[in-house]
Amino acid sequence: MKDALPEIFSWIERFSRLAIIATIVIFALLRIIGIELNLSAQVTIALVGLLIGIPHGAIDHLISIPATPRRRFYIYIAAYIAIALIAGWMIATWNLRGFQVIVLMSSLHFGYGDASFRNEWRAASGEQKYPWLIGSLYAIPAGFAPVLLPLTDPRSGDALRRIHPALQSWSGSDSELLRKVTLGMAIAAILVLLISRSFDFAFDLLLLGGLALVVPPLVAFASYFGFWHAARHTARLVPKLARSRALAGAGSGGQAVRAAIAPGLYAVLGTVAIAAGLMLFDRHHFSTGLLWSTLVIIWALTVPHMLSTARFDLRATES
Repeated sequence: MKDALPEIFSWIERFSRLAIIATIVIFALLRIIGIELNLSAQVTIALVGLLIGIPHGAIDHLISIPATPRRRFYIYIAAYIAIALIAGWMIATWNLRGFQVIVLMSSLHFGYGDASFRNEWRAASGEQKYPWLIGSLYAIPAGFAPVLLPLTDPRSGDALRRIHPALQSWSGSDSELLRKVTLGMAIAAILVLLISRSFDFAFDLLLLGGLALVVPPLVAFASYFGFWHAARHTARLVPKLARSRALAGAGSGGQAVRAAIAPGLYAVLGTVAIAAGLMLFDRHHFSTGLLWSTLVIIWALTVPHMLSTARFDLRATES
């Protein structure tokens, strides 16, 4: 029976690319015919995209440490929850500084995770991984472009104010500089990647740049998070979960992917319940709406999630 793992990576790549292309085309057409989605519609779409992306980071306890000995396993879970709670409290209390730190951490996590996706795919196919320099050349702009370009978009002001008033001026007077530096990094990286014949990386950077420049900021980030980052990370989960890996080895690619998604679905309901609860019981910090409380939860979980996956990313990007 043919191992389905390489096909899973291939399928996820096509899915993520087509999702982003479709999003770009739809919003480009809307702009051409003069239709602009109101902010409430954008918030709703953003919430859906964010919720779709949640399961990929909800099973770190299943892949980061063996289930035995149980004591060590429980200590890991307790530490994971403690870090998330501390991070969430800091973001909710120090909105601006917490947001700035999360922007930096998330950008690095996204970029190197995406570079790791392609290297793990090549390893599963028996091919040589990209050199560390090429992977990093892609990872830096691939992580910062889908985060900083929407955040520095002139259209982001109303959206950020809607999420939380403290975020509207998150970059101070450096917004335009950050935007130019990010665009410059992306353009330079694309040129070097084309010269080095790393065409997949170059094409992906073009797509991520197009998404950030064409699509409204909130929708752009949520689309990236749900349909690109989360999807590609899910493919990386398949060889790390015993049941998913066995199904892939037996040629059942679809079942292998579903088995990697299912354990994290509980987190979607949990996030909605906790976010709604925060709005009801802590109106001082979470009075601005469901999107803000949902984002705080996601950002809080990103901190231990990034720490847990860092060693996998490092291993995948090593030459």
